[in-house]
Amino acid sequence: MKKQLYILMAIVALALVAYMVLFTVNETEYAIVTTFGKPGKAIESPGLYLKWPAPAQAVRRFDKRLQIFDPRPTENFTLDRKNLVVDSYACWRIADANKFLEKVQTIEGAENSLGVLVASELSAELGKHELSAVVSVNEEEVMLAEIMQDVTDRCQHTAEEDYGIEVVDVRIKRVNLPDENKQSVYRRMRAEREQKAKEYRAEGEEKAMVIRGDTDKQQRQILSAAYKDAQQLKGEGEAEAIRLYAEAYSQDPKFYKFMRTLSAYKKILTEDTTIVMSSDSEFLKILSDFDPETLSPSGKSAPKDSTGTEDPVGAAAPTPGQ
Repeated sequence: MKKQLYILMAIVALALVAYMVLFTVNETEYAIVTTFGKPGKAIESPGLYLKWPAPAQAVRRFDKRLQIFDPRPTENFTLDRKNLVVDSYACWRIADANKFLEKVQTIEGAENSLGVLVASELSAELGKHELSAVVSVNEEEVMLAEIMQDVTDRCQHTAEEDYGIEVVDVRIKRVNLPDENKQSVYRRMRAEREQKAKEYRAEGEEKAMVIRGDTDKQQRQILSAAYKDAQQLKGEGEAEAIRLYAEAYSQDPKFYKFMRTLSAYKKILTEDTTIVMSSDSEFLKILSDFDPETLSPSGKSAPKDSTGTEDPVGAAAPTPGQ
């Protein structure tokens, strides 16, 4: 019974000793054995290793896998003095475990130092470029990939020398404007759009004036040609009318004169017309020689009917069939 107890105690003692002097390193980490706080060489290969029991020696472990660091957004000025709020991230991993332990010691310390470095390099690089190189509707003007590659290279060089960190990549997630600047930017954008609208309206008005001028010119030309044709037709008509009047006059000058006088009476004499003229006026000769009793000019008798009496109606106009 005692022999079994001794064996059990020996096993426990060996396990305790093994726990105190043996340790393992897996493939995802670095290990550094410190002797009374002084770090030794970093162990990079996975396996089983020996050390002195604590407190003589201790093991510090560091993750060698890729880390994603998401710092807080920072405000940066571009070359044309545009203020931007830049939200970025960085991909990094430990390159030199001994320097990492010496300089920053922990992941949190590394991210604090890396945040300052990334913000500084990003601000310096953005200050060399105008806003259109970061954000633009023209893809040819955007140089964001080149800007971030320069930031990554400088961060990599500084971080590896100072902190034992390999910076794999630095990228921008989002670019925004500060809240206090948004309204002024919106006002400026509206003013620019209104200026563009005025330019477009002015160009439209200019083209409209040219079109209206051409239209007015064509209208004048058409009206002038139409007036010319109308005057020509009117002249031809008047010439034809004069010719017809001349023919009618030459056939019976007295009848023509009589008809023209009646036409003048019709146009001039109305119910409210009063004319004061001499008795021997040529214009009133027909009226002065007219006998209302016989409905014929004075000096001539009206036609008589079959009974021998004068027929006043017949003097005015013959009845049908006569």
